[in-house]
Amino acid sequence: MVWNDAPSHVCRGGDSRALAFCCPPLKPCPILNALNDVKLSPQEYIEIKNDFSKKTKLGKGTETCFRSLVWCCKTSKPCSIRDMALKSINMSVNEYLTLKKHLAELLTGNDIENSEDNINVLVDVFSINKDEAIKVLYDCDNDLRMAMKILRVKALEKSVQSF
Repeated sequence: MVWNDAPSHVCRGGDSRALAFCCPPLKPCPILNALNDVKLSPQEYIEIKNDFSKKTKLGKGTETCFRSLVWCCKTSKPCSIRDMALKSINMSVNEYLTLKKHLAELLTGNDIENSEDNINVLVDVFSINKDEAIKVLYDCDNDLRMAMKILRVKALEKSVQSF
């Protein structure tokens, strides 16, 4: 997944999703307004990003400005330090932006983690295991309708093959 509609940086007028690309709020800057928009204190923001960094590869990059890729900017902004850190851990720009998109969803309250209800629906309706349900939901950006369409097509393909 590529984040095609990734916003401009907050300091360049981007919307609150761009908080995923901001550094810690150490001085007065537009990040404080964006945090206010999503009803997060600076401390909560730091805690969310630090927690996300512990769970993902964005926690790597100790050679970066704030010792973690979680604080790094968008790849459209030139930064040789970030780019070297990505290369050193063999992370593609696509993977970086996918993780940043998930981080943005956490920060803005639009977290699309696979809900247990959606997982259970797919498990029950399609007689698949939980891991398969989680994977198809992840692949579909947690769009339950799309996941069901994909699983219907797979079931149809199986029935045709066994014919």
